[in-house]
Amino acid sequence: MGGHLRGEIAAQIAVEVMTGSFAREANPRISAPARFLASIMALASEAIFCYAGEKGLPEIPGTTCVACLVQDETAWWAHAGDSRLYLMREGGLLFRTRDHSLVWELVERGLVSEEEAEMLPERSIIYNCLGASARLEVESGGEVPLKEGDTLFLCSDGLWSPLKTGEIVAAFRQPPDAALRMLMVEAESREGSTSDNVTGIVARYLDAAPGPAAGTGQAATFFADLDG
Repeated sequence: MGGHLRGEIAAQIAVEVMTGSFAREANPRISAPARFLASIMALASEAIFCYAGEKGLPEIPGTTCVACLVQDETAWWAHAGDSRLYLMREGGLLFRTRDHSLVWELVERGLVSEEEAEMLPERSIIYNCLGASARLEVESGGEVPLKEGDTLFLCSDGLWSPLKTGEIVAAFRQPPDAALRMLMVEAESREGSTSDNVTGIVARYLDAAPGPAAGTGQAATFFADLDG
């Protein structure tokens, strides 16, 4: 994260802890998705704290994180910080995670509009993340039944910050891989030499084909985006 040392190490630790936990517990499904996501993010944050203590670091590194789990035609997600999840359906925005930032608090208090918040230079000042936060707050959401063509988009603030929400939603009316490439190029172009980490992952949901396995429970799929 901007202004913090070794953020890339925090992100790598989080990736290893979270994917390792998923590999162990998805057999092939996760029994309690919301609880699972919250617990692995807490484990990742604790592992970052332990690493900092073992290495005698002067400050604890941190990383924002957003993670999503899809199983049984349903999506669950959790996040800490300002890495975002967008859920788009039929060409429009169905849901977007709220940023754990000082600016978003102003939006929730009605002091600025969401459109005004997107223009404020302080929009990336966050109060919550894995590792560096004194008290981690994992915000869970989802248990949303997915429909054919739904798009799940996870990204860091380096990608969403230079763009307007409407631009992101409009981009995904085309094939998702082309949309993601276009958005990444545009975000980097607008920020120039001051561009932050630009990361994103996208998945478009397609109904399972009918067959003997239909109705027996879909195996879990896990994906996450971090910004260290």
